[in-house]
Amino acid sequence: MNLPNPATTTTLLLGGRVHSPAAPDATAMAVADGTVVWVGQDSVGRALHPDAQVIDLDGAFVAPAFVDAHVHATSAGLQYSGLDLTGCRTLGQCLDLVRDYAAAHPGVVIWGHGWEEVNWAEGRPPTRAELDRAAGGAPVYLSRIDVHSALVSTALLNLAPAARDADGWSEQGPLARAAHHHVRRAARESLGTQQRREAQLLFLRHAAKLGVASVHECAGPDISSPEDLADLLALSATGTVPEVFGYWGEAGGLATAKELGAAGVAGDLFVDGALGSRTAALCEPYTDDPSTSGALYLDADAIAEHLIACTRAGVQGGFHVIGDRAVAQVVAGFAKAETVVGAPALAARHHRLEHLEMVTAEQAARLAGWGVIASMQPLFDHAWGGTERAYAQRLGLPRGERLNPFATVAAAGMVLAFGSDVPVTPVDPWASVRAAVYHRTEGLGISPRAAFTAHTRGGWRAAGVLDGLSGTLQPGAPATYAVWEADELVVAAPDEKVQRWSTDPRSRVPALPRLDEGARAPRCLRTVLRGRTIYDMEEDRG
Repeated sequence: MNLPNPATTTTLLLGGRVHSPAAPDATAMAVADGTVVWVGQDSVGRALHPDAQVIDLDGAFVAPAFVDAHVHATSAGLQYSGLDLTGCRTLGQCLDLVRDYAAAHPGVVIWGHGWEEVNWAEGRPPTRAELDRAAGGAPVYLSRIDVHSALVSTALLNLAPAARDADGWSEQGPLARAAHHHVRRAARESLGTQQRREAQLLFLRHAAKLGVASVHECAGPDISSPEDLADLLALSATGTVPEVFGYWGEAGGLATAKELGAAGVAGDLFVDGALGSRTAALCEPYTDDPSTSGALYLDADAIAEHLIACTRAGVQGGFHVIGDRAVAQVVAGFAKAETVVGAPALAARHHRLEHLEMVTAEQAARLAGWGVIASMQPLFDHAWGGTERAYAQRLGLPRGERLNPFATVAAAGMVLAFGSDVPVTPVDPWASVRAAVYHRTEGLGISPRAAFTAHTRGGWRAAGVLDGLSGTLQPGAPATYAVWEADELVVAAPDEKVQRWSTDPRSRVPALPRLDEGARAPRCLRTVLRGRTIYDMEEDRG
């Protein structure tokens, strides 16, 4: 694929398959000054733009680039370059990886991520004593797959002595809640500035390679730092990587968010924790540990106070919320805020909720009335949903198979924005779209068209880009797209109780690659942000 000459005003892409609501059977697209100016058939494009720089698509599929609406860039980059525990199948294997890493990297803090003891033969994570022996006395921070608890060595605890007296402390097991926040902060502060920036760049380049042109960084005092977010936004401003919308998740954090240039005071402002670490706030106890119902960090009054402050300041607010008790508190908080600022003012700010895993139809309808955006992660259901995986183990049935109800949320009228929560689940947009369609519980999935929209246009809307064009390819839209090597394109249309896959262009619905089990996933050839290439496979090979 030949890249356009930067000196040429108009670029004409020919001989492909263009995903456009303006022309569902389009084979060509013209771009000028970072904007789509025309879509249609090759012959017409040549006639309209005779002097354009031509790119031969050779049958490739051109579609709006993906938006990942929930990421943690530095943590993801550290996983890519550091100690990745997501493939561990036993406690012993986890300790072996720590031992090997410590031997290969003496004198550094060991930052690892991704252990998940649920399916290990031992049924438990390593103790602190076992971790100390494996690490040889090095400071170690190993976050669980959900990043709401962590295994830490004694050497790291010595850098965070307050953790021993904090909520969530354990003498030998993982640390959660406030204790976890203390040790994570100590581990983070032990990272060098250069190491942090290299991790961010590694992540952003990886995202671009997968057809992602924009990400929403969910930062905050308990998950990252102001310096971390500032560095990431500065990297985004170079224009050579995906665009970053930064969110600062801190109650009372309006001033900090404004100083940082954040898109809102939202993201990972924790109402509760996570199901895997048993810190998501539940109305009824955990099935596999009846001694706890999780942790509630913010109640309805605190939630309302934050919403009122953000609404009055004209800023988007929002929260991390997973458990049903936490969702109930959020709904009550919005109701309280409405009595102060009014429903129209709330809706105008498009406040957002991250995860929203245990929401009912009634709650979703109320949230839709307040204009709330649902930032959700389909790969959560793929990894932990259904009748036999982690959700069912933690919550029992039927409670554990009703999470992440995309169809319920969409039917209520809430805007869906899909993301990964990387490093919790990987950046893999096509797999995410497929997971939203083929939900592990019948009736909770959505159509391919709706899922693709949630991972493209929905992400721009969630970030406050409300031009009605971003996330589409039609005249006037930003030229933000990805070029894919893809097999047959199809249209999914409802046919009574089943879905019929059609290849007929007369449907007037833009076609998408097949998502059936066994279908070959599209391969990204190029990612473009407002007309500027941020990833090209041929250059990457070179």
